[in-house]
Amino acid sequence: MLNEPVDSDVDLHHPPPPAARPERQRPVVAAIALGGGVGAAARYGASLLWPTPPGAFPWTTLAVNVLGCALIGVLMAVLGGARSPHYLVRPFLGTGVLGGFTTFSTYAVDIQRLLRNGAAATGLAYLALTLLTALAAVWAAATGTRRVLRGGRRGEGGRTR
Repeated sequence: MLNEPVDSDVDLHHPPPPAARPERQRPVVAAIALGGGVGAAARYGASLLWPTPPGAFPWTTLAVNVLGCALIGVLMAVLGGARSPHYLVRPFLGTGVLGGFTTFSTYAVDIQRLLRNGAAATGLAYLALTLLTALAAVWAAATGTRRVLRGGRRGEGGRTR
C-alpha cells in the first residue's frame, strides 16, 4: 500500500458528531463559497482567453483540469507537512478555489458533444487522456512538492519518503 498522508480533517475511526455546531460551519461554508467564486472566475477566464471552436478537441478544459489537479497535489503536500494550518485554508483553497477551477462537469459535456458530433474516437481519447493526465498530475505534483519540502533528500533504496 502507498504511504500517502491521510486527510487530518477526517477520522475514519470515530463517527462524526450527531450535529456539527453551526457557528463553526458558517466560516467553512463562506470560505468554500468565496474560493469557489475565485476558481470558477479563473476557469471562465481561461475559456475566454483560449476558446474551443465547435467540434474541436477541448484543449482548454483539459489544461484547466490537469493544472488544477497538479495544484491540488501541491496543496495537499504542503498542508500535509504544515504543523497546524488554519482550519479554513483547505476549504478555501482546496474545495473552493481549486474545486471551482477544475471542471469535470464541462469535461463530461465536452465528451457528450464530441460523441453527438460523430467524433467518438476523439471523445474516448479525451475521456482517457483527461483521467490519466489528471491523476498523473496530482501524483507528480504531490511527490515533487514533498521532495522539494524535504530538500531533495531520498529515503532508503533511492525512494523518496
